[in-house]
Amino acid sequence: MSLQNTLTNAMKDAMRSKQSARLGVIRMLRSAIKNVEIEQKQELSDDDIISLLATQVKQRRDAAQAFREGSREDLALKEEAEIVVLQEFMPTPLSAEEVGEIIEIAVQELNASSMQNMGKVMQQVSAVTRGRAEGRVVSDMVKQRLARQK
Repeated sequence: MSLQNTLTNAMKDAMRSKQSARLGVIRMLRSAIKNVEIEQKQELSDDDIISLLATQVKQRRDAAQAFREGSREDLALKEEAEIVVLQEFMPTPLSAEEVGEIIEIAVQELNASSMQNMGKVMQQVSAVTRGRAEGRVVSDMVKQRLARQK
């Protein structure tokens, strides 16, 4: 079943069970998907939707942090509740060990020996970890690995 169908079914279930907060998040996500499809004039693949989901989660994390800094705990909690709903539709996140293994494989395949190879390593690693690991964390891990290479 495609991610679009999964979202549609989840929306229907949320309507039936009168979960207004969950319904709102799913509708917002479907709207964001539709906007991108209109912009690109093509239907999004599941990988594209996962990338969009990752972006939405990151935006909510940033917003929650900003609300906390502004002493608005109520709004921060609302953002975090939305993150929980969004993460239900994302693939299982990778552990730090799994990301480390992926990085190690990329370094070996590309014969990466210094920070000059970071772009090539990140490109290969990002293709595998997209939507399953936060880009900033992956980048930090690649930097640490390449720094040890010296």
